[in-house]
Amino acid sequence: MILNILGIDLGSTQTCAIIAQKDEDGLKIIGFSKSKTNGVKKGAITNIELASKSIEEAVRSAEMMSGVHYDKVVVSISGAYTKSVDSIGVVNIPNHEIGIKEIHRAVSTAKHTANLPSGYEIIHVLPYNFKVNDLEHVDDPLGMSGNRLEVSTHIVISQESHIKNLKKAVELADLRVDNIVLSGYASAIACLDDSEKELGAVLIDMGGAICDMVVHTGNSIRYNDCLQIGSINITQDLSMALHTPLKEAEKIKLNYAALSQQPNTLIQIPSMGDERKVNEVSLDIISNVIYARAEETLMILAKILSDNRYANAIGGGVVLTGGMTKLAGIDELAPATFDNRSVRLATARKDLITGFSEIFNDPENTCAIGLCLYGAGYFTPYELDSNEKLRYKGEIENFNRQIKQDIVLQKDAESEIKSDFFDENLQENDTIAIQEQLDFKEPKEKKPSVFSNIWHKIMNQF
Repeated sequence: MILNILGIDLGSTQTCAIIAQKDEDGLKIIGFSKSKTNGVKKGAITNIELASKSIEEAVRSAEMMSGVHYDKVVVSISGAYTKSVDSIGVVNIPNHEIGIKEIHRAVSTAKHTANLPSGYEIIHVLPYNFKVNDLEHVDDPLGMSGNRLEVSTHIVISQESHIKNLKKAVELADLRVDNIVLSGYASAIACLDDSEKELGAVLIDMGGAICDMVVHTGNSIRYNDCLQIGSINITQDLSMALHTPLKEAEKIKLNYAALSQQPNTLIQIPSMGDERKVNEVSLDIISNVIYARAEETLMILAKILSDNRYANAIGGGVVLTGGMTKLAGIDELAPATFDNRSVRLATARKDLITGFSEIFNDPENTCAIGLCLYGAGYFTPYELDSNEKLRYKGEIENFNRQIKQDIVLQKDAESEIKSDFFDENLQENDTIAIQEQLDFKEPKEKKPSVFSNIWHKIMNQF
């Protein structure tokens, strides 16, 4: 069965749409597009109509590139307006065997017992630890025997109004939202390998206006937070420091890697208010502005991490992704800022999904790729999604296997009906043939015709 998944990452500066196709050979990117985002500031939708047009433009181009229509739509939600709570669920197992239904009951119990603030809705219920009877730290309780199942969960929540605005913007673009996924969670799915998840790692998606942070240990994320600073702040700093328009400051930021190769060159930039007037600026000034903002951002992120209770449980180090990581020199600055922890600049894993190399090599696309992976079944082993539906590993394969079994059973039933029909026809034909043989061997006496009767009556009179 072929499944076409549309991932939409509605960022503060740009909207990324990716269409991936899942079949028996795996997952492959077949459509991709970006558009400038309007109507979104600091991760929040401020104009639904403008945001919808940004989504519509990106999706239309991605559809034209892929040549197919999508079957499932997965949309990211910014961490700027999300919170998290932890909750525990305990259920009794009457039949002493744990199945999908029992796990679903336990996770649902944790959801219902959670202490949620007013005006918030659940996006994810992510189990990170199971306990069967007295056996703790169970990775997967499915199929185990026991009479008591306990689950510890990390619940991601967001403001109800923010979720409704996001859905309205997507629906206004003639799309139907199947799942909403935390952007940092999607990036973690796309970037982190199995060793980093097992040892514990912090992933930071450094975007245009915000930086999403998630701590992933074991089977699930355990912590999520957000810093409302991004690469757009560097653009604004350059514009003010160099007294140049924002669009020119953005060009300087994007070309900084190439400019840094010529340290003694004077750069000519137009003046704000009168672009005909050109000023000459040395690269040192530009470097100092970019370096100061990048260092400040990393230091705040490091402070957030150090104040976190999971700071000592991230043996896998710090993984940085997102558009801001393309700045020249950030790979050297980050390790010193994060207390000499292991720091890796990451893009999406190429062993999970195939497609165009230029899409994988751009860290800006990490979240959108993660959304497609989520739609294809690459998520926490068990979780309740934004629709409060239980998702589990292998559900798509089980669904496809069930469809194939149903098709086989249907074909067998049709064959059996045809066989019975053939046997009945054969028996009927045999009966007719036997009857014809009997009729041939014992011919019936012919009844006299009307003329024969009249002739006999005339002869009898004589």
